[in-house]
Amino acid sequence: MIRVNENFLNLKDNYLFTEIAKRTNHFKEMNPDANIIKLGIGDVTLPLPSCVIDAMHSAVDDLSNKDSFKGYGPEIGYDFLREKISKWDYKKNSIMIDKDEIFISDGIASDIGNFGDLLSENISVGIANPVYPEYLDVSLMSGRVNIVYIPFSAENNFTPSLPTRNIDLIYICMPNNPTGTALTKTELKRWVDYAIKEKSLILFDNAYEKYIEEDDIPHSIYEIDGAKKVAIEFRSYSKNAGFTGVRCGYTVVPREVCAYDLSDKEIKLNSLWNRRQCTKFNGASYISQKGAEALYTEKGQKQISESINYYKYNCKIMRESLIQAGYETYGGVNSPYVWFKVPIGYTSWEYFDLLLNKVNVVTTPGSGFGTEGEGYIRLSAFGTHESTIEAMERIKNFVKKI
Repeated sequence: MIRVNENFLNLKDNYLFTEIAKRTNHFKEMNPDANIIKLGIGDVTLPLPSCVIDAMHSAVDDLSNKDSFKGYGPEIGYDFLREKISKWDYKKNSIMIDKDEIFISDGIASDIGNFGDLLSENISVGIANPVYPEYLDVSLMSGRVNIVYIPFSAENNFTPSLPTRNIDLIYICMPNNPTGTALTKTELKRWVDYAIKEKSLILFDNAYEKYIEEDDIPHSIYEIDGAKKVAIEFRSYSKNAGFTGVRCGYTVVPREVCAYDLSDKEIKLNSLWNRRQCTKFNGASYISQKGAEALYTEKGQKQISESINYYKYNCKIMRESLIQAGYETYGGVNSPYVWFKVPIGYTSWEYFDLLLNKVNVVTTPGSGFGTEGEGYIRLSAFGTHESTIEAMERIKNFVKKI
């Protein structure tokens, strides 16, 4: 008799963004003429940079020619892209990461979900609360039930405090999704020091690095002394170059980082991750990798900056509008998300429904990111300028009426 993997039965019936889509679609069916503005899901709206389009067209031409055709590529990524990442994202910033420590994939979500394959299901897992829901879901899918929630709230400006007990695996998303806040170098160093002391592993989700503005916020966890011994870093092109539909990202697994077997022997994770990828992943497409490579030029960097500045301006509009309307607001400086407290008397989902029904603006309820997110709403900066301005005017006018 075939049996189901019962770990999946521990998941909520609906993924957060699936539930948002369900409620939005129902409202649209009931109100087909409504002009709905979506500031919920973090999907981009600007087209791909022209340098990426040109590179991908050229890659398609390569595939049409028998002399330049590419079939299966290296499972861990083509050298042409890994070398560019090593140079532009790390060595130019005085961080020594070699190409052999870089693994190309189809995005952060896949790698964060898959990296648990390397680790025992019996370990304890530390997850910030609130935070992106995938970390909890992939832990439960893998049979990890020893979950330790690390609460952070307005009382400490949404900066998570170090745990008072041992945690084996720690997920850190900084700049944070959903709150938009970020750890300083000093604060992040405390987490690295903790991981070294406890022989823990940090999975560092660095999807929003390009949005960092403040000088004291690290652009990589490897700016912190000792981090290469205890941290894996995940990066993506989705939010900085519009690759949400193209799918390309990468994971850095330093040669020094290790886990331990039952006899406490060090096991290097770089070689294990290489082995896992070569078995269970056939590599990101040649076309998407050529598109990503084009970003590592002066033209590509300029075009990325233009896109990011566009979304940062949306953040500025949202943050300032919410403050004018009297909301308690966080984030929106080092990330593309603004986090605000809902009025007293409403839950996150109730206020989500209110904004959807009364002003036709789709948001993300904070409770979907954990219990500490209850009473908050997240806004995404990835809309157009026009839709963002219109949405904020609707919300400000609505606040005047309640």
